[in-house]
Amino acid sequence: MQYFSTKKLILPEGYFINSSQVPTAKDLNRLLVNCGCESFSMQKISLAIKNSNFFFAIQSKFKNKLCAFVRVTSDRGLNANLWNLSAEKGNNQNLFYSVILQATLEKINREMPGCSISVQAPASSFKSLEESGFILDPNGIRVMGYKL
Repeated sequence: MQYFSTKKLILPEGYFINSSQVPTAKDLNRLLVNCGCESFSMQKISLAIKNSNFFFAIQSKFKNKLCAFVRVTSDRGLNANLWNLSAEKGNNQNLFYSVILQATLEKINREMPGCSISVQAPASSFKSLEESGFILDPNGIRVMGYKL
């Protein structure tokens, strides 16, 4: 199923989305831990980002701070996987998740049409994932299928 956003989400003043400047391992670990996810060694994070197809980060211009992140891997045929989806806690958390998901899904739709999408994400992202069209599995069961 292709993703078509119903409206363009706008970040608050002072924030921007970035897909070229790789965040530091320290900043990404801080963000992941803040969301209740596990942290990783500098080498593992660097290798994971290097081996990803692309990533998006939301950063603050004023504080030079990483506020949200996601990276994507894909076989460019059947599957696209979102990893390390995270957004800092606070009033803008759901908006950050929604903006980063919208940008990610639009890029997958353009560059990897037809891929099934799976997500590794913390519970804090569930509302934004549902609003973006993802169906959550309450029992933790993971199933993927291909319709012939």
